[in-house]
Amino acid sequence: MASRETVRSRFRKTIAGALPSDRLPVIEWAHWWDATVARWEGEGLPAGLDTSEIKRYFGLDVDYQLWFPQATSDVSPGSEGWQVRDEADYCALRPRLYPDPVPFDRELWQQRAREQAAGEVIIWATCDGFFWWPRVLLGIEPHLLAFYDQPDLMHRINQDQADYIVRCLDDLCAICIPDFVALVEDMSYNHGPMISADQFERFIAGYYRQVIPRVKERGIIPIVDSDGDVEPLIPWLEEVGIEGILPLERMAGVDVNRIRANHPHWKMIGGFDKTVMHLGEARVRAEFERLLPLMRSGYYVPSVDHQTPPGVSMEDYRDYVRLLKEYAATACG
Repeated sequence: MASRETVRSRFRKTIAGALPSDRLPVIEWAHWWDATVARWEGEGLPAGLDTSEIKRYFGLDVDYQLWFPQATSDVSPGSEGWQVRDEADYCALRPRLYPDPVPFDRELWQQRAREQAAGEVIIWATCDGFFWWPRVLLGIEPHLLAFYDQPDLMHRINQDQADYIVRCLDDLCAICIPDFVALVEDMSYNHGPMISADQFERFIAGYYRQVIPRVKERGIIPIVDSDGDVEPLIPWLEEVGIEGILPLERMAGVDVNRIRANHPHWKMIGGFDKTVMHLGEARVRAEFERLLPLMRSGYYVPSVDHQTPPGVSMEDYRDYVRLLKEYAATACG
């Protein structure tokens, strides 16, 4: 007799390329916009629910995300003393970065680890990546110029970040092993990557090569979180050991079925065009039909291709979840 599927077993089978015996995972990987939740509360959603409670309310599988903080609690982007223009500024700010011990609620995550061990939830961790983090420190335009004007600073920041990511994972893995780790980058916009392959290799790839083996040796799946047209990035990421990507934005021209044809074992989460969620069942069903071949191929967890927008009513969202569950079962049938 086959063993009973759980939230975690479905996810782990699917992302590894197999299909569960009953259905694919039904998850919402991204938190909802505050405005979306506020609208739903006006339409009957109980007020004050946290993210996991909202997921349970709609009958979704529960996943817990730990996004590791980068700084002490008294400083954040935009606050006094944050601005980094050069190495001197970075040296002045650095004592308030990469806190030790890593600040997360260990008692809470021990409790969540017990839920994970029982198969009831998925756990994943998010770390700022080697394109994202220097941009947070420097600002968008200065960051892009720093590839040319301040290469030593860029390497210093990314080496510090690589060391911090390893320490974050060491601390979490002392409690539980996350099912996957997402390195958040947002390295593309609608017209493709914001840097060249040469700049990626010079400034970013080496730090992935330090971190990714430490991730994989624990059996954790490493993926990248990047908006925009990510298809040109995939060969770069594969070369440094990354195994997948989210959220696969349709409006940026991402074609998940083309990705599957070109990268048969590439792991994907997301891909459902959020812009059709409020357009009625026929449009939502058509979008699931577009994704169904990918759903049947393995290595793919269907979900919205970014946060659900506030134009989606609670009734619209219930219809989306109902159809997600239907197609999650159809894919395994």
